[in-house]
Amino acid sequence: MWQWGRRGAGPLVAAAMARELAALPGVETRLSLSTGAELLRLPNAPANDVPVRTYESRGGFVARIMGSPWLAPAVAKAVAALQVDAAICAMPAPLDFVMAIALRQAGVPYAVVVHDAERHPGDTFPMQMALQRWLLRDAGALFALSGHVAGQLRGRGLKPGLPLLLASLPPFVFGPPPPPVGAHGGRLRLLSFGRLLPYKGLDLLADALALLAGRDDFEMRVVGSGPETAELDRLRRLPNVTVENRWVPEDELGDLLGWADALVLSHREASQSGVAAAAIAARRWVIGTRVGGLVEQLQDQDMAVLCAPEPASIAAAIAGLSGRAAPPGIPGGDWRGTAEAVAAALGDLIRRTPAARHAADRVMSPGRLS
Repeated sequence: MWQWGRRGAGPLVAAAMARELAALPGVETRLSLSTGAELLRLPNAPANDVPVRTYESRGGFVARIMGSPWLAPAVAKAVAALQVDAAICAMPAPLDFVMAIALRQAGVPYAVVVHDAERHPGDTFPMQMALQRWLLRDAGALFALSGHVAGQLRGRGLKPGLPLLLASLPPFVFGPPPPPVGAHGGRLRLLSFGRLLPYKGLDLLADALALLAGRDDFEMRVVGSGPETAELDRLRRLPNVTVENRWVPEDELGDLLGWADALVLSHREASQSGVAAAAIAARRWVIGTRVGGLVEQLQDQDMAVLCAPEPASIAAAIAGLSGRAAPPGIPGGDWRGTAEAVAAALGDLIRRTPAARHAADRVMSPGRLS
């Protein structure tokens, strides 16, 4: 299992999926993370079996690309030493082409979990989707985390015979179970959390909260990192609203979700939402707009409220939560179903690639990586 991002959901998804796969009978997992992954600085950090130094700046990214002819063989040797049968990318990142080359050299087939098939408006890395398409080209199987993403991948055209499997983003659990919704005894606490980019619909959120400006039965925190915009300035000027434009480290996520009674997703478009998965696991209300993959992710959740991507509809959903009791339930997440589906697909991939079982001997021969 590899994921070479340094911050955010990627390393968390990889570590959680590797842990759950390892709990299945007959499955052993090894993990490859960036040496700079924030997750590795937390207590009880997972073992990083194939550590890879990635980059911390655009200049560092260019330097790693220039060094890829040396990095890929080194990674291939490390993978071969583990004698793995198959590999899976938990979430694409810019340097994955290096691992793809290394796996090809090692004769190890790989699958990719695809979170986004198209670039989100406001994403600042223009090569992101081109590099992802390169990664998918040689993959032996793909997992789409929503039917919305699967449809986009099919629309782009897939390699003939490439298995495209539908999975779901399981709930995240950050720390011990938080107090029940409303246990603080005060006003309804609303949270908008994540990257502060145009596709998150911050303009819709500002318009919706403006419609509720005369009410004093809620407070809203907008937390995340992104460019300063007119929408953020509008939100700051609204009563009972605070904006925290900052990166939130992993060890604060549990407290942040525990503070909230409800997560508000005012998105204009979405593949799916990792933040929503975390809120579901924490037994928080989730208000989400009917766009993209959010509908299928939230429609069967007992603490989710779907609304139109319009200010009046978002405002009505917020107002409807005031004084509403949460249904009974215990905080927690279940990755087992996803792990079982991934393990079954990897088993099929290994059976379709019998040479993978003998890759280690080939790669470790002296002339192979010269």
